[in-house]
Amino acid sequence: MLYHFLLPLAKQYRLFNVLTYISFRAVGAAVTALLLSFIVGPIILRALTRQSFVQVVREGTPDSHAGKGTTPTMGGLIILNSALISIVLWGRFSLSHPYLLIAILMTLWMGAIGFLDDYLKFQQKKRGEKNRGLVERYKLAGQVTAGLALGLYLVYHPLSPNLPGASTTLPFFKYYLVTPLAGFAWLYVLFTTFIMTGTSNAVNITDGLDGLAAGLSAIAFGTFAIFSYIIGRVDYSRFLLMFYLQDSGELTVFCLAMVGALIGFLWYNTHPATVFMGDTGSLALGGALGAVAILLKAEFVLAFVGAVFVGEMLSVIVQRYVFKFRRSRHGLEYAKAHRVFRRAPLHHHFEERGWSEVQVVVRFWIIGILCAFFALSTLKLR
Repeated sequence: MLYHFLLPLAKQYRLFNVLTYISFRAVGAAVTALLLSFIVGPIILRALTRQSFVQVVREGTPDSHAGKGTTPTMGGLIILNSALISIVLWGRFSLSHPYLLIAILMTLWMGAIGFLDDYLKFQQKKRGEKNRGLVERYKLAGQVTAGLALGLYLVYHPLSPNLPGASTTLPFFKYYLVTPLAGFAWLYVLFTTFIMTGTSNAVNITDGLDGLAAGLSAIAFGTFAIFSYIIGRVDYSRFLLMFYLQDSGELTVFCLAMVGALIGFLWYNTHPATVFMGDTGSLALGGALGAVAILLKAEFVLAFVGAVFVGEMLSVIVQRYVFKFRRSRHGLEYAKAHRVFRRAPLHHHFEERGWSEVQVVVRFWIIGILCAFFALSTLKLR
């Protein structure tokens, strides 16, 4: 908005020429989102407390988490309001290359699913029913719909004139494009659906400790801000032997706005948390991360950047299916006594091993930073 309204004044006031620099607008978006989180945060927190939108403690969590049942949830509204307002202010929107519009739409879509899930949990708890929230198959249907819609749009409306819509790149390979065989573009649609669904669920599962998902998401968005800035510049992408995607640099504004909003949210979410992001925040963040990776054709890089999210997701899958296998072969008692992890997701396993909640969070952040460095190394190792 600032770009479109103020840049025409640059002929009279040269100062407004700074709006042509993505780096300036991206930093402005981050600072604005951070400040907005301090403004809208207390307002949303008071509203959530007034309406008694409190956290529903998941089954299977350690007993030490029982006291969190009185902490307000749906704090993802703080992140979404702060980030999206900032993006609208600092972003440059284009219908011919709608990177920002698509990323915002995917974020809102996933956030709406999470909001509905949180709201239904609250209503069910209020009526004394079991807190199931949104029926799992309906939640999955919403996530799959988002992935299918994004994949189909990119297949039929490629955002970059130099690359087919149904394509992706591989890290460590220079100018290497992976495309499905002729007539099999639907495989790419399934691929994008898997990325969107998997990423949103992985972030959702990771959101089990104070500040864990928010901190890891900030690290991931910060990493993708660097990727989007490089991929959106002809000179940098050519120097690093990467494909250039016209106007994709606007995702730098999106990513750094998310970083600013998440850092601001951590003011309320660090241990002991005064608000949780809930599914409203975790599904929206996962959807945003997945969408950015798909738009940048860096889906495989996402596996490196979000390695902690992947590990959390895999721990649940392995725990569940190994338990079912052992129960069918050796009985329930054997399966309970021979679990792969003491408790899943992975962060609860380390809590059971004696790590404090703060230790788990900070150490997972450190691993997330190392994963980000490894992902960034793929820029030069080609």
